[in-house]
Amino acid sequence: MIVAAIDLGTNTTRLLIAEVADGTLRELARETRITRLGEGVDERRRLLPAPLARVRNVLADYRRAAEELGAERTLLVATSAVRDAENGEAFLGEIEWSYGFATRLLSGDEEAELTRRGVASGRPLDEATLVVDIGGGSTELSTGSFHVSLDAGAVRHTERFLRSDPPRPDELAACADDVRALLAARAPERDLNVRDAIGVAGTVTTLAALDLGLSAYDRERVHGHRLSLAGARAQLERLAALPLARRRGVPALEPERAPVIVAGAIVLVETLAHFGLEAIEASERDILDGAALAAVELPAPSEGAAPPGAYTCC
Repeated sequence: MIVAAIDLGTNTTRLLIAEVADGTLRELARETRITRLGEGVDERRRLLPAPLARVRNVLADYRRAAEELGAERTLLVATSAVRDAENGEAFLGEIEWSYGFATRLLSGDEEAELTRRGVASGRPLDEATLVVDIGGGSTELSTGSFHVSLDAGAVRHTERFLRSDPPRPDELAACADDVRALLAARAPERDLNVRDAIGVAGTVTTLAALDLGLSAYDRERVHGHRLSLAGARAQLERLAALPLARRRGVPALEPERAPVIVAGAIVLVETLAHFGLEAIEASERDILDGAALAAVELPAPSEGAAPPGAYTCC
C-alpha cells in the first residue's frame, strides 16, 4: 500500500510518501518545509494567521504530491504547537475537511512512542537506547520502558530566552538552566538505565551535518553519524557567537532554521550531559516513518459532513 504521512510540527511541516509492505517502508518522496506554525504560540496560546497561511500553502502542495504518487491513505500528525493552541483542534478539523487528510493530535507520550516506532523501522532498538526528538515546542525522550515529553524546544526556548542577536551569555545561561531544570524534574537519570542514544529531527541532524563539515546537507552521510557531546558543544559555541545574518550563511544549515538552531543545540547538549552520554547517533528515521506505518492501519477514506469547527478555525 502507498501511504502519505505528514508531520505538522512547531517549526517544520514534513511529508513522507512511502510504499509499505509487511512493516517495511520504501520511500517514494520526502520533503521538509519550515513553516514556523508555533510562532507566538508559547506567549499567545493561539495559532496565528501568518503561520496558518504558510502551513495551508504547504499542505496544498503535499496533497498534490500524494495524489500524483497514488497514496491510498494520508495521515497528518500534529504535535506541540497544536497541542498548546486554543484553536489547534479547530485547525485540524479544517485540514480534514479542506484536504481530505486523516488527522491525529498526539499527546507528548504518543509523540515519543510514534517516534520510537519510526526509528525502529530502520534498525533494531535496545531497551536501554534513549531516543531523543528535539522539536520546535517540545522534546520527547523514550527508552523501551520510559517516555516523557518536555516543554523544551528550539522555537519555544528561542522565544523565551534568546532575544539578542547574537544571544548574550546571560540569555544562553538562562536557557540552559531552564532545560536542566526540566530534565531534572521529568527525566531523573538515576531511574533510567540509559546506555546510548539516537537523535532525530532537524536540530540533531543539522548539528551532525555541521560536525561532518558538509558543504551541503546530505541525508545519507548524516544518517548514522555519531555526534559527540564535545562536537555538539563546539557547534553550539560556534553558532551562538554568530549574528543571525551570518548564521544563515553557514554551509549545511538551512537558512530558515538558523533563527532557532542555537536553542535546539542547548537542548541537545544539556540532554546528553544530563544522562552522562558522550555521543548521540543521528537518525533520518523518525516520527514520519512511524506515522507512515500508522497510516496503513487507517480505515479507507470516506466522504462525510464537515467536522465541527471546520469553518471557524481562525
